[in-house]
Amino acid sequence: MTEVAEAPGTQRAQELKRINHWINGAPVAGQSGRSGPVYNPAAGIQSGEVDFASAEEVDRAVQVANDAFPTWRAMSLSRKTEIFFRIRKLVDEHREDIAKILTAEHGKVLSDAKGEVARGLEVIEYCCGIPELLKGGFTEQASTGIDVYSIRQPLGVCAGITPFNFPAMVPMWMWAPALACGNTFVLKPSEKDPSASVYTAELLKEAGVPDGVFNVVHGDKVAVDAILEHPGIDSVSFVGSTPIARYVYETGTSHGKRVQALGGAKNHMIVLPDADIEMAADAAVSAGYGSAGERCMAVSMLVAVGDAGDELVGAIKQRLPKVKVGDGMDPDAEMGPLVTREHRDKVASYIDRGRAEGATVVTDGRESAPDGDGFFLGVTLLDDVRPGMDVYKDEIFGPVLGVTRVNTYDEAVRLVNENPYGNGVAIFTRDGGVARQFQFDVNVGMVGINVPIPVPVAYYSFGGWKNSLFGDLHVYGPEGIQFYTRGKVVTSRWPDPATSKVDLGFPQTR
Repeated sequence: MTEVAEAPGTQRAQELKRINHWINGAPVAGQSGRSGPVYNPAAGIQSGEVDFASAEEVDRAVQVANDAFPTWRAMSLSRKTEIFFRIRKLVDEHREDIAKILTAEHGKVLSDAKGEVARGLEVIEYCCGIPELLKGGFTEQASTGIDVYSIRQPLGVCAGITPFNFPAMVPMWMWAPALACGNTFVLKPSEKDPSASVYTAELLKEAGVPDGVFNVVHGDKVAVDAILEHPGIDSVSFVGSTPIARYVYETGTSHGKRVQALGGAKNHMIVLPDADIEMAADAAVSAGYGSAGERCMAVSMLVAVGDAGDELVGAIKQRLPKVKVGDGMDPDAEMGPLVTREHRDKVASYIDRGRAEGATVVTDGRESAPDGDGFFLGVTLLDDVRPGMDVYKDEIFGPVLGVTRVNTYDEAVRLVNENPYGNGVAIFTRDGGVARQFQFDVNVGMVGINVPIPVPVAYYSFGGWKNSLFGDLHVYGPEGIQFYTRGKVVTSRWPDPATSKVDLGFPQTR
């Protein structure tokens, strides 16, 4: 099994870890001659080199997955269930090892990384019930002597293209239901933090997943395009920014694939005057700055209604000096670095941009960032943000929290509904009637009522509306099972041969 990543700062530059593809149950060195750097974000140094796949190498993985499909599809549900229980056991036993890999390459603090693995594990546990999830329907005597029943069957070879911010959880959201439904899988993880996917592949092999059923190819746009255009791939799942999600959806569907592409977000949290302001402030800090804001479900805009504004901003400002930013392996750290130096600098640029556009910089994260070469940025709070500003419109994807003020509930809902994104939203209030009306009024896919990050449990499905989703079906849960299968309806009759006759009329049910 791959050696677990060391704590940040312990590897010397000359000891770069080489991260290979995983094809047909074994690591495979890249042959394209292309590769990319993997960094230790807390130390600001390169820790590894990941192979980039050519179109030919992607084709090899697809062919292997295609060859493995008939046997995996034919395996009984009871045997698949046994394998999934072993997968669940191994992931649970190695959750800290996986978390350390995430911290070493992504930078998130270890406690957050463990939480990521736990939420991925929930989906694996849901898929352990695949015999129940794949049950069809049966109607006896639909017509005289005729029975009708429905079944769901796997698609074939499925692919996943996953983001840097959740290198273990999001792949689990895809490959777990895909494999449970009888498909084989080709995963293209983010090239920024790819090691968790290879480690997971080793666990799947140990659990008894046959060679070729799960494969990992690394790379950049070359690999992505090879996946989207490959005739042997039946479906593609994607999570990332909205422009790329749109590209993935349009390219994949134009090549005849079923595609679910989850895009970006600009999640609002509405705070009404009757809310518990202390609880709302705690929630805003947790949801805005957790994982350094590198979450598609992070709260990035607070909407303070009426008199809530001053008290809310004051309560948040009071909490910010207590947020400890540091190395993710430090047990006292609450927020780690951003994933790359370039991304850190891009996020930091929004502070000056917001000030230039008229926002009030309450707290500047550059002033509280730890010293050193790590890709750190402290927590930033911007007040008086207005629609039309870049800091309001753009998905900043970092520890920058904005506050906009409105007079009424209706204005707050209008802001949310007019936003081009529709991923997540939250409202904080003590009024049950208003909360119920809000979930009815708001045009967003996931809604939290006094819950700042409303990621659904595994037996529901995850996904937004509007420009946060391209495709019809959300990830995991019942919609995930539907995405990775297709329905078949069988009409059956076992008549007496003596009653058979030619009838050219339209079939009737009687």
